[in-house]
Amino acid sequence: MAAGRERHGTAYPGVFYYEDAKGGRIYYIRYRKGGRGSKVYEEKIGGKGVTPKIAAGIRESKIKGEETTNEERREEVIQAELTFKKLFDLYQSTLPENRARKADKINFNHLSKIHLKTIDEITTKDVDAIRYEKAKNHSPQTVKLILNILTRTINYGVKKSIIAQPDSRKLHVDKPKVDNIKTEFMTDEQLAAYLAALDKEEDQDTAAFLRIALLTGMRRGAILGLKWADIDIKNGIVTLQPEYAKNNKTSHIAVNEEVLKILQKLPHSGEFVFPGKDGGKRENFKRMAVRVRDAAGLPKDFRPLHGLRHNFASRLASSGQVDLYTLQKLLTHESPEMTQRYAHLADAAMKRAADVVTSAMTPTPPKNDEK
Repeated sequence: MAAGRERHGTAYPGVFYYEDAKGGRIYYIRYRKGGRGSKVYEEKIGGKGVTPKIAAGIRESKIKGEETTNEERREEVIQAELTFKKLFDLYQSTLPENRARKADKINFNHLSKIHLKTIDEITTKDVDAIRYEKAKNHSPQTVKLILNILTRTINYGVKKSIIAQPDSRKLHVDKPKVDNIKTEFMTDEQLAAYLAALDKEEDQDTAAFLRIALLTGMRRGAILGLKWADIDIKNGIVTLQPEYAKNNKTSHIAVNEEVLKILQKLPHSGEFVFPGKDGGKRENFKRMAVRVRDAAGLPKDFRPLHGLRHNFASRLASSGQVDLYTLQKLLTHESPEMTQRYAHLADAAMKRAADVVTSAMTPTPPKNDEK
């Protein structure tokens, strides 16, 4: 603005001017649209051809709402030119750099047909066309994740007052229904076969990754992001840093003696527990995970890494010794709803415990020599 220059008043309230380098007058107005206590606007009207009276007339029109403020006008221009891609880039800039952000970018690329459209130009027909096209080669869950990018970006824009809420009669995002309660569970025989397959692995330092996943239920990204500084051997506590957590929050989980022994046997060759070739964070263990799964004779639809997390949760829930609240904390689930998929296993454990009541409450008949 005209910071540092002298402000000159006029005979009209809220109208003032600054002098430019040549002595010309540049008029400004200052006003509120909602009375005392409302936001104050200070706007440049101009110089050539502008008089205090003209500036006062413009000020009056803006106070009455007959003319938009400069700020409102800028927002109109922004919304008119703001494409879905630009809004998504704004949204992404607010998120931490992690695996979830990279996955969002991949899913966003599937929406290329609407990248250059403004949100107001996107229609239900556009979204349906994308959904039908992607369903040919992708699972319902993947299609849902792709469409989630659109709705999350829109929600961000609305929440930040960057865009208006789209008219639901014009834009409705119909997502495929997904059965998301699948859980993998190893029988005792399968678990024994899995452990035997792990024992046969030539590189036991690498096999330790799967052992930790099996015994903690930690996500792949959390284990890959583990640093030696995150492990409290004395108290048996592992800290999961937010940049490697799905919910972007720091979490602390307790681990047992067996896990601590596995960790203590690993070489300290860098800051990461499982470093890559350059000493930085390793990216994956999928090849070995698939090999061990197949060697153990597990079904092909048993996910080689995430299945270990489900097996951990399923076995704890069915043991009857771990309540769902504790399981939620061990799995670092943000809400109890995410842990509910294991509720039926916990219920079955309670039913087994209830069945014991009859025998426990039935007195043992006395022996013949006690009569």
